[in-house]
Amino acid sequence: MNIAVAPSGRQHLLAHGEHRATIAEVGASVRTYAVGGRDVTLPFGESELAPAYSGAVLAPWPNRLRDGQYTWDGVEYQVPVTEPDRSTALHGLVAQVRYEKVASTTGPDGDTSVTLRHDLVPTPGYPWSLRVEVTYALSDAGLRVHVATTNLDRTAAPYGIGFHPWLSPGDAAVDDCTLRVDATSQVTVDDRLLPTGTRPLSGAEDRTTPQPLAGVALDDAFVDVTRDADGLSWIVLASPDGRAAAMWMDGSMDTWQVCTGNGIPRIDRGGVAAEPMSCIADAFRTGERLVRLEPGTTHEVTWGMTLV
Repeated sequence: MNIAVAPSGRQHLLAHGEHRATIAEVGASVRTYAVGGRDVTLPFGESELAPAYSGAVLAPWPNRLRDGQYTWDGVEYQVPVTEPDRSTALHGLVAQVRYEKVASTTGPDGDTSVTLRHDLVPTPGYPWSLRVEVTYALSDAGLRVHVATTNLDRTAAPYGIGFHPWLSPGDAAVDDCTLRVDATSQVTVDDRLLPTGTRPLSGAEDRTTPQPLAGVALDDAFVDVTRDADGLSWIVLASPDGRAAAMWMDGSMDTWQVCTGNGIPRIDRGGVAAEPMSCIADAFRTGERLVRLEPGTTHEVTWGMTLV
């Protein structure tokens, strides 16, 4: 029997009013999200491999881990190096695995939410069993994402999480857009994009007010986030048509990663990655913002997107 399976796996379609989203089984990825037919995220095809971790969940660490090596409670571990040119382990262990549907809710336009689950199998490099449950829900406010990760093991595990949507500029070029990032400091990095410290931002680099993206290349983390009256920190990619793809995170996370995709195949400044994260790169080695996930405990984060 010849059975063809799409690289992105089963598709979960969500609808509410003008909001439409497609959540893919592989990576629990946001494959499409549009409002009134206008893309909020860069879509990719059901039959395509997701470009540049598009829309995926990044756990049990986001971003880069130096040489794939770390020490936890006195024991040294090695995970596979997945970014050979920088000798790093990139974006954790669940961005390219299948998630099982465990729940959904239905409204007048179709399913309005879906919950997907993946049980991470212990390996020599990460010998802990984690259950990752991701819920996507549409409402008038947009697409809300909630993740609950539980340690099913008998010992504490190192843990961090992030997400990798690419915000869409609509029909415009990224160079014609402005970008707002609610954070006042940038993480400095070495030539492997691993952190070396932080620095405060000023002038055109301070994007707490929208700044033009023309000629600007970014692949940077930002901390010291600012928040609105509702406690939300935002990234807003505004296009010349007056519309903007906007992403928020609540107080459960306090780090942004922003990438303009320069030179990345199938992306190359077609959109802007806006990545909410619980920690910066190399947290398994530095311990900065790293979660110690005790046995039986659950770590939860919430973020969302919309068109404004």
